[in-house]
Amino acid sequence: MPIRPGRGRLPTTKTPVPFIVAFEPPPPVTTAPLDRSSLEDAEATPPAGMLPAQKPLAKRIEAWLSRLSTRNNFWHRVCSLIWLPFAFRSGISLKRIDAKRFTAVLPYRRFNRNWYNAMAGAALLGNSEVAGGMYLFAECGSDYEVVCKRMEYKFLRPCYGPAIYRVANAEDVKAKIDEGGEFNIALELEITQQLTRRGKERELKIGRCDITFHCTPKDLAARLRERRRARHEQRGDTT
Repeated sequence: MPIRPGRGRLPTTKTPVPFIVAFEPPPPVTTAPLDRSSLEDAEATPPAGMLPAQKPLAKRIEAWLSRLSTRNNFWHRVCSLIWLPFAFRSGISLKRIDAKRFTAVLPYRRFNRNWYNAMAGAALLGNSEVAGGMYLFAECGSDYEVVCKRMEYKFLRPCYGPAIYRVANAEDVKAKIDEGGEFNIALELEITQQLTRRGKERELKIGRCDITFHCTPKDLAARLRERRRARHEQRGDTT
């Protein structure tokens, strides 16, 4: 009987080939101590790739209102009605001529006049602070608190018309801001009267004002207030 191919053969077994995987241990990792100085310092620059901490909502609203008050005369009047009623009643308005020149105009209205129908000295003196503060707010932005520190006004002659305030001499505000921290800024204002005779406008100098403002970053001012409050609480606990 013929044998079919494939029958009667012994089964063959294949030896498995071992599969070897080379494994190298990872290099040792060295850990350095975490530097928390930048986390405790509010003015420190955040590391690369990390977003700066967002300011609280109240501070963001305050900064937005400060920028809004210097945008144009309409919003200046609205903000003055709420926070600066003297400037609202007097009607002083800001007019920027170019990047370096600006004027503030005080209208000749009944609120600003005295018994002799001339511009009252208190109106000219008080609005000098308003005009200088408006100039610094426009220069410093919304991140600074501006406070009048010293003011000297010299009356030259009576005023019987709208008064115009101009910054005749001022220190470099941008350089002071770049230095950082709080600083004093001195301004010299020239006050003139606007006259119209025979269809021609001319200006007559009526006064001069030397004024010094103290500018403090709002973040620094908040930290100083916290330190002062903590110092008062410690004194209260000791007593």
